[in-house]
Parts: sequence; C-alpha cells; structure tokens
Amino acid sequence: MRKNRVLFIYGTRPEAIKMAPLVKTLQRNPEVFETRICLTGQHREMLSQVNDFFGIKADYNLDLMRPGQSLAEFNARCLAALDPVIAGEAADMVFVQGDTTSVLVGALAAYYHSTAVAHLEAGLRSGDPYSPFPEEMNRKLVGQIASYHFAPTRTAAENLRREGITKNVYIVGNTVIDALQLGLNLIKAQGDAEYRREFGFLDPAKRIILVTGHRRESFGGGMERICDALKVLASTCQNTQIVYPVHLNPNVQEPVRRILGGLPTVHLIEPIGYPSMLWLLDQSAIVLTDSGGIQEEAPALGKPVLVMRDKTERIEGIQAGTAILVGTDPEKIVAETRKLLDDGEAYKAMAKAVNPYGDGTTSEQIMKILSESR
Repeated sequence: MRKNRVLFIYGTRPEAIKMAPLVKTLQRNPEVFETRICLTGQHREMLSQVNDFFGIKADYNLDLMRPGQSLAEFNARCLAALDPVIAGEAADMVFVQGDTTSVLVGALAAYYHSTAVAHLEAGLRSGDPYSPFPEEMNRKLVGQIASYHFAPTRTAAENLRREGITKNVYIVGNTVIDALQLGLNLIKAQGDAEYRREFGFLDPAKRIILVTGHRRESFGGGMERICDALKVLASTCQNTQIVYPVHLNPNVQEPVRRILGGLPTVHLIEPIGYPSMLWLLDQSAIVLTDSGGIQEEAPALGKPVLVMRDKTERIEGIQAGTAILVGTDPEKIVAETRKLLDDGEAYKAMAKAVNPYGDGTTSEQIMKILSESR
C-alpha cells in the first residue's frame, strides 16, 4: 500500500508546539505515513528549541523573517518560497495549524497545486475581523480552502457550520493538551533540577502569578493598563510574586520595563523555552495572559486563567469556568486576581472546572481519521 505523504508547514513556537504531538504520532506509523517538515521561520530560536525538545528534525527551513517587514511583504515572500517546496514534495496533504500568516499562505500555496489542506485547530472565531488582527481573517480564509477541518470543540465546529463548512469536520480536542502531557512526561523522566536552577530567583514560600502579554491589539494603551494593574498587584498582594517573560517586541518591552522595572516582587525575564514554560506553568497559582495556547494549557493543570483581552475566540474556557475575560481594565484585572488569591472557594471552582479543550488523545484521533479516509 502506498504511503500517505504529509507535509507540515509552520513557523512560530505555538504552531510547533501544537504540531509536535501529531508529527510524532504519524512518525510512529511509518508504514502508513511519510512526514515532511517545512519551517517558515518567524520564531527562529524558539522554533528550534521546541523541535529539539520533541526530537523533530525539519526538512526545510525557509528562514523568512526580516526586521520590520510588513504583513504584505512577508506574505509575498512566504508564498514565493513555499511554491517550489510544495511542487517538489507532491504531498498528499498539507497540514497547517491555527491562524498565523504561515497558515494562510501555506494553505493558499497548497491550493495552487491542488493539494488537500488539513487545518488543525479549525473553527475558532472571535466574531471581529480586526480582533485579533490578522489572525481572525486568516482563520476564516483557511476554512474556505481546507479539505479537512480538525475542530477542538463543538463550538468551533458550529462556527464552521454557520459558514457553510460541513464536510470533513471532526471534533477532536486540541493537540496542545497532547503536547502538554508529552512535555511534562519528558521533564519528569529527565528530572527538573535544571529548571529549579533556572528559576532559582523565585521564593518557594510565595505564590506565583504567571503573566504573558504581547498581542498586537494591546500595543499602546492596552499594554500600559495591563502594567498598571500588575504594579498595583505587586505592591498590595502579600506572599505573591509575579513572573513575566517579556516578549522582545519593542511595543511590549518599553511599557513593561518602564512601569514594572525595579519592583522587588516582579521578575521580568527574557522569553523562555517551551519546557521551561511548562515547568513554570505547573508551579504557578494563577495565570494572567493574552495568549491563546495558555488559555488551553493552564486549565489542564488546574490553574485559573484571567484573559487580558477584550474578546477571545476561545469562548469555551469562559463558558466552562476555567477562565475569566478581564480585558485590559486595571480595576477588573486587580479585582479578579485578588478574589482568586483571597477566596479559596472561588479558586477551587476554577481550578476544578473541566477543561473543554481535550484529554490528550487528539493526535491519535486524527491519525485514525486519516488512516480510515485513505
């Protein structure tokens, strides 16, 4: 029987994390699947760290990132670079994940070669084409191109149905939970001594508030309001410490360093690798984030999430009670954080809520669907 050749295209750390367990699962079945990996390279070092951690070797690295390039410039260069790769590979299927520019351009390039597109994490919608920008429109456009739609939840599948997409839609959970479980098992097997050394500045007697904030729509006033809230929390909450891996984008660095720099209970650190983030997430008490992936990961570890965005396409977490939408309103951020720190019952209600994003079997489900559709 002829093998299925599957080409995975991705370029950022979140894509790499969510692709990794599926790549590894298909690679465990070499008699059925032949996997090929093409990196577009927006996140160079972070991308390599994730692939190395999971033992994934790329077949192509297009290394397309350039300082200060516009979305249009990157789109054009990415499409031109992917065209000969897809033509030469003659894959049976191209896999894209999520909502980045790599996803949109990868799907479009595959379409130009009449190659089937599979969209991992399909159907997420915020309902606002400019929030998040450009991710919301990327998702919608890829939905029209893809032949296979692997939706994480019923809500995501319903979003697709409302857009007239009903064929080959599968509700499978999210591979981010597969990656989380796989990653923590690797850390457990290796031991966590290196992570304890890496975060030796932390006080084990204090609860950790983990913060990630970097989204484009928060640049400017939104980032300043988030930082103002963190400053209040740092100065008023006892026995707590804030850890904030600060994104390298100057629109994040400037307000964060200006408002939070020098506060004794706020640790502003460089961006960290995926395994370090997993370890830190596991040690944290509360997560304040605008990241999509962490909204899915943290509940799997029983960590309450406060989402610092005005809108989220991951509404299932809000509905399930694993997350609360607080936007960039300093008063709301402070109030909800204090409630979780001070009210044990409120904390327990969120920590024990059922994570709606899967049980760690997503990759196996997808492999079975692909095997049966041959």
